[in-house]
Amino acid sequence: MDTRTALPFAIALGIGLLIGVERERRKRPWLSRPTAGVRSFAIVSLSGAVAMHLGGALLLGLAAIGLGGVLLAHAHGGERGQGLATQAALLLTLLLGGLCLRDPALASGLAVAATILLAARTGLHRFVRTVLSPQELVDALILAAAALVVLPLLPDAFIGPFEALNLRTIWTFTLLVMAVSAAGHIALRLFGPRIGLPLAGFASGFISSTVTIGVMGERAAADPAVSGPAVAGAVLSSVSTVALMTAVLAAVSPAALQALIVPLAVGGAAALGYGLLFLFKAIRQPGTRSLDAGRPFKLRTALTLAAVAAAVLLVTAALNAWLGPRGIALAAVVGGLVDTHAAAASVATLVAADTISPQQSVMPVLLAMSANAVSKAVFAAVSGGAAFAAKVVPGLVLMVAAAWAGYALR
Repeated sequence: MDTRTALPFAIALGIGLLIGVERERRKRPWLSRPTAGVRSFAIVSLSGAVAMHLGGALLLGLAAIGLGGVLLAHAHGGERGQGLATQAALLLTLLLGGLCLRDPALASGLAVAATILLAARTGLHRFVRTVLSPQELVDALILAAAALVVLPLLPDAFIGPFEALNLRTIWTFTLLVMAVSAAGHIALRLFGPRIGLPLAGFASGFISSTVTIGVMGERAAADPAVSGPAVAGAVLSSVSTVALMTAVLAAVSPAALQALIVPLAVGGAAALGYGLLFLFKAIRQPGTRSLDAGRPFKLRTALTLAAVAAAVLLVTAALNAWLGPRGIALAAVVGGLVDTHAAAASVATLVAADTISPQQSVMPVLLAMSANAVSKAVFAAVSGGAAFAAKVVPGLVLMVAAAWAGYALR
């Protein structure tokens, strides 16, 4: 037997030992029936490898059916024995042992993932039963359905007037908004209320930095005691804008992102540096009152932003057909006044459709950022007053100026 032949069996043995060690530590000595441990799992994994080697997938399937029958009979024996997780782990170990002969790397990765799940039993149970709220569970299922059910069914083709709409691209944009909002919600739940407003501002900035600045301004005007954290949240929302724009460009058109990477990186770094100054000030302040984390994301908001992106995309394509590159720039400015993510997505979609070149996308996106900064400044002044705007607006100016400087240097 050479090394190449023996390696899959060695990996199968390692998989059985890995999962078996975890199950061995979970054994309960007071149970009336013995439960599977390290030896049982190692033998089962090797049995799967041998079955696959001798008879292929058919013999492995028969072995799985036989093991399932043994476990079923053991479970109905009338006495307490191994739990359902251990039984499922035994069946999985058998199949992973067989998989070692076809794809050892995949089998090893799945074994590690399964072991982590088994070992994290207490933490997962506590999280699901006591930490996770019913609304969060519903939203998690909605996000999973949107990603795993709806997205694969959508066609990856350009349709509609001017062939400007790609349903899969628009839905991907919707998923990005939902996912990053959920990530911000988790961060807010984990880190608590002490820096709740800065975190909430950073998380909400992925949805709409303009609206976030308006909300933070209202908080600062209503309660001067939270003015510092509110300013930090407003400023950090601009960092989220750049981060989500980068993700949107990467998902829609990597070529457009490559052309814009220097301006976005410089502008994002400037916004981050300015935001960190206010974040450190907010951390040093006394703890604020508890904040309601709210829902992980709002589906209506994500769909609204997707509709705005589609509308801006249609207008951009139409203006491009009628006026050429100047029409794209005009549409980007108009779209940027409402939402810079939608404007960037529309321009990137034109690049993906080979309507414009990646270099032609740089100017419209930067114009959209500049127009959006004007909207943010107006929201800051109207909602939070002159004192609030005096702290937020310089960060907006610095971010936009840095982005244009990066474009000029590039």
